[in-house]
Amino acid sequence: MKKGTVLLGIFILVKMILQYVLVNPVYELHRDEFLHLDQAKHLAWGYHSVPPLTSWVSWLILQLGNGVFWIRFFPALFGALTILVVWKTIESLKGSLFACFLAALGLTLSTLLRLNVLYQPNSLDILCWTLLFYTLVRLVQTAQYKWLYLMAVTFAFGFLNKYNIAFCLIALLPALILSPQRKLFLKPQFYGALALGLLIIGPNLIWQFQHDFPVFKHLKELNDTQLVNVNRMDFVKEQVFFFLGSIFILIAAFVSFFSYPPFKPYRIVFWTYAFAIALFIFLRAKAYYAIGLYPIFFAFGAIYISDVWQKGWMYYLRFVVIVMILFFFWPLFRITMPTRTPEDYVQAAKEGKPFSSHTWEDGKKYPISQDFADMLGWKELARKTDSVYNSLPDKEHVFILSNNYGETGAINYYTKVKGLEAYSFDADYINWMKLGPGSKH
Repeated sequence: MKKGTVLLGIFILVKMILQYVLVNPVYELHRDEFLHLDQAKHLAWGYHSVPPLTSWVSWLILQLGNGVFWIRFFPALFGALTILVVWKTIESLKGSLFACFLAALGLTLSTLLRLNVLYQPNSLDILCWTLLFYTLVRLVQTAQYKWLYLMAVTFAFGFLNKYNIAFCLIALLPALILSPQRKLFLKPQFYGALALGLLIIGPNLIWQFQHDFPVFKHLKELNDTQLVNVNRMDFVKEQVFFFLGSIFILIAAFVSFFSYPPFKPYRIVFWTYAFAIALFIFLRAKAYYAIGLYPIFFAFGAIYISDVWQKGWMYYLRFVVIVMILFFFWPLFRITMPTRTPEDYVQAAKEGKPFSSHTWEDGKKYPISQDFADMLGWKELARKTDSVYNSLPDKEHVFILSNNYGETGAINYYTKVKGLEAYSFDADYINWMKLGPGSKH
């Protein structure tokens, strides 16, 4: 077995293990995860807040027992596959084993650790963005139209997972105009690929039409309640923080497109990034929406560092980058991973320690991250609901109505009472209500 294959296998194994061990047992599932898991029981071509692909994965998790292991397994797997795609990109660009190692290390010890803990569409979204860029690189390399069709399939599945990838396509179109690849607009295969992508996402678009396009209602609600609190400068600052330890790899990537002749044909990747970031800033998007842009740049940056920094004193800079990644890993995982108890975070805030203040979606500051807070108290809620339900003499005519989808899904997931089911007027639960005759509210 080649050394590269063994090294890649080690990275994937380490990545998978870290997603389990870097979570304090005091934390439960996240509120969003409960909704996604309940979608497995109501399969459809669309939902109020997300496309249907997550429900398909949830259905598979349900068949596997619906346990926490499998819930955590899939986002971890998508994170590992993201590293694999970047590794394969480096190999296609004739990069060295050191470049593969450097990129994999930077991605493993990055904000992806935090993101790949939660069973949300985000992990697969980032994988799809990365795979889309990989197919673009291969298209530029080979000029074979099969990669154009694979781009369309990748985009379509990414779209069925999270509509966020549409921003990548919107940014890619002007980037095509600025690149030699603009000739694709004159090729019938380009429009064939568009038709293929449209065919795959068609059922979801039809569902949206039949339900008066709830995605736009969701976007308006999101803009009115959350995005309105987004500060554009904070968006820019967080882009740096996401990959702080490996920032030099990203800087090297951006420089390489204009100073390293072998990468000149791939400037379309840089321009896609530039247009996408500008679009996100203009729309006041949440900072993490843009994370999918970055993994592919680890391939270009790592190759540039490996090839250019190999003579004289610059050779030692390659190892400085490794030291930086390892050095920043400790504070990164202490800040971004749920390794400490809520009491520890509150105490750190009282003492005024760095990074002990967290901005929630309402724009206010709190001593604990909103994601971490949304992973607490659900078992207790379900236990109390079970207790009240069991105390009722008439259990046949009971209707459990919760305030929001988090409470509803948590009751449904953690309840010990067979057949007990909660509902809500929030999110998709309003479409799943079963009001029988004589129900009491």
